[in-house]
Amino acid sequence: MPPNWAFALILVATSVGSAFVALALLSALTPRRGRPRKLAEVEPVLEEAVFLFDDQALIDASAPARALMDATPLRGSDWSRLCAFLGPQFDRFEAEMARLAERGILELKGAGPAPLRLKAEMISGLARITLSDPEAEGRGRMVDALSLRAMEDELEGLREATDVLPVLAWRQDGRGEVTWANRAYLLQSGALTGDVEDPCLWPLPRLFDLGPAAPPVPGVAPPAPRRMRLDLPGRDKPLWFDCHSLETTGGTINFALPADATVRAETALREFVQTLTKTFAHLPIGLAIFDRQRQLALFNPALIDLTTLGADFLSGRPTLFSFLDRLREARMIPEPKDYRSWRQQMTELERAASTGHYQDIWTLPSGLTYQVTGRPHPDGAVALLIEDISAEVSLTRRFRSDLELGQAVVDSLPEAIAVFSPAGVLVMSNSAYARMWGADPATTLSEVGATESMRLWQAGSLPNPIWADARDFISSIGPRADWTGEAVLQSGQRIACRFQAIAGGATLAGFLPQDGDVLLPLGPRRLRRRRDLATPEVAPDYPADLHRPVADEVLEPDRAKA
Repeated sequence: MPPNWAFALILVATSVGSAFVALALLSALTPRRGRPRKLAEVEPVLEEAVFLFDDQALIDASAPARALMDATPLRGSDWSRLCAFLGPQFDRFEAEMARLAERGILELKGAGPAPLRLKAEMISGLARITLSDPEAEGRGRMVDALSLRAMEDELEGLREATDVLPVLAWRQDGRGEVTWANRAYLLQSGALTGDVEDPCLWPLPRLFDLGPAAPPVPGVAPPAPRRMRLDLPGRDKPLWFDCHSLETTGGTINFALPADATVRAETALREFVQTLTKTFAHLPIGLAIFDRQRQLALFNPALIDLTTLGADFLSGRPTLFSFLDRLREARMIPEPKDYRSWRQQMTELERAASTGHYQDIWTLPSGLTYQVTGRPHPDGAVALLIEDISAEVSLTRRFRSDLELGQAVVDSLPEAIAVFSPAGVLVMSNSAYARMWGADPATTLSEVGATESMRLWQAGSLPNPIWADARDFISSIGPRADWTGEAVLQSGQRIACRFQAIAGGATLAGFLPQDGDVLLPLGPRRLRRRRDLATPEVAPDYPADLHRPVADEVLEPDRAKA
């Protein structure tokens, strides 16, 4: 082949090869359709967090270490802030770091599902602490800036919310050490020193010994809070809290709600109940208070004495119907004709007592008489009061018997008798009085006074001034002299009248029918007039028109002359 053709072939082959190489490079540099382009096939290397301490002062730190310190919520010295973060991650962190000077090098492995690794070594009197995450070792993670800012804002909001809570909140690890606490807990425990350089003590003190928390059970309510007492130095009175403890991963989270007001209210209520109990203990009336479930909630010793029920039975908080059944068995309730009617009666008793309308007298077979009263109490409770009124009933019966006996004695007398109170009200009369004057005051519903009685006497007799004198005598107050007189009834029957002051300022008026002659009526005013006469033994004759209404003053002209 001629040299020109060979050169031409070589040139063509070279051009084609160059074109293929160019196409290959272009295809390699051009991304394929539908496939995202990677910024880098190799993840960036994550820098370790390295701290350099001179005793408890931070001399130098890597960028991740400084970011970690800035993210720690606790404010104080650099060492306190590091301990607040690493203490919960490594068991006995502070105790192990205290031995670093004698050991020279120290390696710790954290606890939990994603444990951290810590390496500490002494270099020229300085402590170099390296903190690393084995799972992220040698690899970095790209984080979106907006997502990171959202997480930081959320974290800041949660921190602020826990700090302003009036509830004590803290976290404990498996060994019971406090690894985190909100501001209320720090203030109550005294961990806040007020020092600018080291404002918070570490480790945090443990205020409550709650013990192990019960694991949460799905579908079951959490356990009831425990009432805990907190005695702090410098306080005269203890503080009370209702503590809740919930088990979480790696420890417990706890809350303590102030319960001082509740404790004071319960103490006041308990003291009030004790005061009532002491007061009820000296009452002679039996008291039984049943709550809304109709169980005996309170009773006094008098109830035991009156019902003969044992203290053991009453202390067992029987129901109202059990209480009444036991009373029936002890024959301390009036025996009913049949049990069904008695049961219905007891049901009505419970209903009436709950509305405040039950009151009954129980006459027992033993001769005792009880007055039972039912009273409603707040919150649906019912109180039964059992009072022994046997002595009162006996006294009332005896008094009624004496009255009946006295009335029978007075009714047996032939003399008509009327007794007036100091106020001039007719309080007693006998059957002879009703026969003589034709009216029985015992059958009158209204009160009968001296004026009404005088009108009755005046209407049933012939004109006589004795009735005006009798009215004045009955209405008088103070010492009075007894006096007698005579009157003639409309039937012509002469009666002897006597008016006598008796005990208590009362007045007795007696009217006795006469068969023979009787002296002329001599009232108190007539006696005074007779003293003015020359012959006091002889009474003057009375004019025929002297019979005037009792309401008028008979001797008013005589007073004017006097």
